Amino acid sequence: MRRDTPLNTMTTRLTVCSVAALALVPVLGFAQSYPTRPVRLIATLAPGSAVDILARLVGDPMSRTLGQTVIVDNRPGAGGLVATETVQRAAPDGYTLLIGGASHVINPVLQPKIAYDPIKDFAPVINLASSPNVLIVSNALPVNSVKELVALARKRPGELLFSSGGTGTSQHMAAELFGLLAGVKIGHVPFKGGPQGVQAVLAGEVAMMFPNIPNAIGLAKAGKVRMLAVTTPKRLSWWPELPTIDESGVKGYEVIAWFGVFAPAGTPEAIVERLNAEANKAIALPAVREALVAQGYEVIGGSSREFAGFVRNELDKWTKVVKATGAKAE
Repeated sequence: MRRDTPLNTMTTRLTVCSVAALALVPVLGFAQSYPTRPVRLIATLAPGSAVDILARLVGDPMSRTLGQTVIVDNRPGAGGLVATETVQRAAPDGYTLLIGGASHVINPVLQPKIAYDPIKDFAPVINLASSPNVLIVSNALPVNSVKELVALARKRPGELLFSSGGTGTSQHMAAELFGLLAGVKIGHVPFKGGPQGVQAVLAGEVAMMFPNIPNAIGLAKAGKVRMLAVTTPKRLSWWPELPTIDESGVKGYEVIAWFGVFAPAGTPEAIVERLNAEANKAIALPAVREALVAQGYEVIGGSSREFAGFVRNELDKWTKVVKATGAKAE
């Protein structure tokens, strides 16, 4: 029987360390040279959506600091499912990224048979920004407040329809939660993106919607749709006259849309951290921050680990909401 001596033990340790170091060489070398070609940032919603606006505001400065073009590639459909599964199948090399929001964790709850796991199949990169949703109604609807809307919905159960940017989006779940807490039944009409859903309200095709502020602020200020309330727990500092849904009588109501970047699972940590650093730099630029705030976003940023914890909490939150509302994929 071989007996370990101090020399044998030291030799063994050196060998193990050497093997580990050699295994890291390709990864570190790849990360140091990254990127050597354009990076695709695949957006879950259509051009003009809140996701798309944010992707383009952040993608441009990231192109400069990365030294390669960041191409925004819109893949709308199925409430973000098309884009998400595209990135899930992509090589974990940092060249195909996803920018999306709450649908990332809501879709797997609404559709248990879908092909991706929001935690295991993705590497969270950064939580870029959040944006409150707002409750808008068609000018043809005879209501001027949340209380009047609830009263009308109770008189006409199931007759009022709401639009969304797709099944599983924050716009969809904001309406489902509203119906649950207000005790009313409203029907869902999903579209391929927020702008299309807002246009349906504008045209009077549906009664209401809970769009992200960037998709509704212009029409609301122009008086083309009626904005009744904001989904945040507190009023907006830059629009203080707009009440919250909670204070309007639907107690406990709160929905805030968020938008983050993900890479496929298995992407080298060094690349994830490089992307996180460059994205943080982009949203810290005064011009970018001002543009985001003007569109109704709140800049977040932070580490990839913080974002990972946030995503897990969001999955838990929306799992409970879906079970409570009985919401289903259309």
